[in-house]
Amino acid sequence: MVRGSARVWARDSVEFGRVTAFSDGLFGIAMTLLIVEVGVPRLSDVGSTRELLSKLVDLLPEFAGFFLSFALIGRYWLAHHKMFSVMHGVDYGLIARNMVYLAFIAFMPFPTALLGDYFGNPLAVSAYAVTGAIVSGLEVVLLRYAWTAGLLRVKVTPDVMRWGSIMALSPVVAFLLSIPVAFFVGTAVAAAMWLLSIPFGIWMSRRAPAGSDVLE
Repeated sequence: MVRGSARVWARDSVEFGRVTAFSDGLFGIAMTLLIVEVGVPRLSDVGSTRELLSKLVDLLPEFAGFFLSFALIGRYWLAHHKMFSVMHGVDYGLIARNMVYLAFIAFMPFPTALLGDYFGNPLAVSAYAVTGAIVSGLEVVLLRYAWTAGLLRVKVTPDVMRWGSIMALSPVVAFLLSIPVAFFVGTAVAAAMWLLSIPFGIWMSRRAPAGSDVLE
C-alpha cells in the first residue's frame, strides 16, 4: 500500500509481522539480560550458610533493580503491544522511530546493573532516570507519529491524544525530577519518586475523555 510518496505495509503483511516479532524478541532479550547481570556470589567456604546469607544480603540492591526494571520493561512492552494492536500498517518513518525506541530498551540492563552495584551513588541513579525518561518520551514520539501519519485504525480525537500523551509523559517528569533529588537529598528518595507516576496515572484515568479506551 502506498500513502502519498510513503510505502505502508498493512498489518496482515510479512513486513508488519517482522516488525512486531523483532520488537517482541528484543523486549524478551532485554528482560532476560536483567537477571544475567546479577552474578552468583562466590564463597571462600562453600558449606558456610552464614557467608552465603551475607553475600545474598549484599545482592539485595541488585535483586531490587532486577524486579524494578522487569516491571518497567514489562510496562513498556504492554504499551508497545497496545499501540501496534490499533495500527493498520507501518511505514519507514515508524520503523525508524521504533528502532531508536528499541535501542534504549536494549540499553536498560546496563543502567539497571549500575543501579544495583552503586545505588548510593547519585550518578548511577541519574543514569537510570535518564534512560527511563528517554524510553517513556519515545513512547509519545511513536504514538503521535502513528497518529499524524494516519497509521491508526481507530479514531483518536485530539483530546484523547493529548490525554494519552500526558499519561505517557508523567514518568518522564518523575524520572527527571528525581535527578536533582538524588544529588541533593538522597538516592533512596529519588528512587521513590519514580513511583509518583502511578497515583498520577490513576488520577488521570478517572478524568479520561470519551473514546480514550482505545489507548488504555
